[in-house]
Amino acid sequence: MSTLDEIAKLSGFSKTTVSRVLNHSPHVSPETREKILAIMKEMDYVPNRNAISLSKGQTQQIGMITMDLSELILRFMNGFVEISGRYGFQTIIYTTGGDRQKELQAFEDLKRKRVDALLILTSVNDTNVISSYCKYGPIVSWQRMDHPEIPSVAMNQYDGYALALEHLIERGYRRIANAFGRPSSINTRSRRFAYEQIMDKYSLPVHEKWYYSSIYRIRDGERVVRSLMGGTDRPDAILCSNDLAAAGVLSEARRQRLDVPGDLAIVGFDNSELSRTLGITTVRNPIAGQAENAFLLLAPALLGRNPQLQPLSFSLVKRETT
Repeated sequence: MSTLDEIAKLSGFSKTTVSRVLNHSPHVSPETREKILAIMKEMDYVPNRNAISLSKGQTQQIGMITMDLSELILRFMNGFVEISGRYGFQTIIYTTGGDRQKELQAFEDLKRKRVDALLILTSVNDTNVISSYCKYGPIVSWQRMDHPEIPSVAMNQYDGYALALEHLIERGYRRIANAFGRPSSINTRSRRFAYEQIMDKYSLPVHEKWYYSSIYRIRDGERVVRSLMGGTDRPDAILCSNDLAAAGVLSEARRQRLDVPGDLAIVGFDNSELSRTLGITTVRNPIAGQAENAFLLLAPALLGRNPQLQPLSFSLVKRETT
């Protein structure tokens, strides 16, 4: 008698029901699931993952592609790993370092059915190259792609940036500098558009000379302050595309004996633990919700279901730097 037969016999349920529990099927009552799992635990039963994969025609694995690992990336990954695990899927991380060929290995694994789906966190390959792999399995992206075949859970950064700008203007700040991220990214274009539109709305000057790009880390933020405060023509606020850059701005501002927010207001983005610790005003970015939506976008192909995505929005977190 197989172990599966023994579990079915001891539990009083059919092998089909036991298999449904193993495969995380929703068509099992909580009471039944609990009873069968208790018997499995008592028998020290460990499911054969390969056998389950063969029976379902899936590897039960999802690949996650990223150029590197940052606090923000890890927050998204943790949320995605958690919800994937609830449905019986494991995750594999492909860290590419920005190497196009190394990144393509992940897409080749999808083609060869080594993974069931792919989640793009950050990517360097052209979207047309990426979309050519969509026929081999579902692909979803956190990075904004603007490609019809690659669904994205990225939120429009215009909305979050506009919140921060409205807040600064309401507080009386008029000379606002911008510390953007990747110069060619869709997010940077959205943030720049928000800045220019909001400044025009209030008939305020647009200071393109205070546009900084590729500002990602603490030392980048410090460099921005040294550059801006070196002359007599200075901004009274700096809006950053992430909290690490904002932390660097705050650190250098204090080093230069600037009063924050009297001489210089600072706003970050993402609402990381660092911004809370340092008291930096920031924009809350619902990363866990986006991670959950990423899995839900894969659900039709992986689970045969079409769940409703949860609605998400940015919000402002006011702290001591404004």
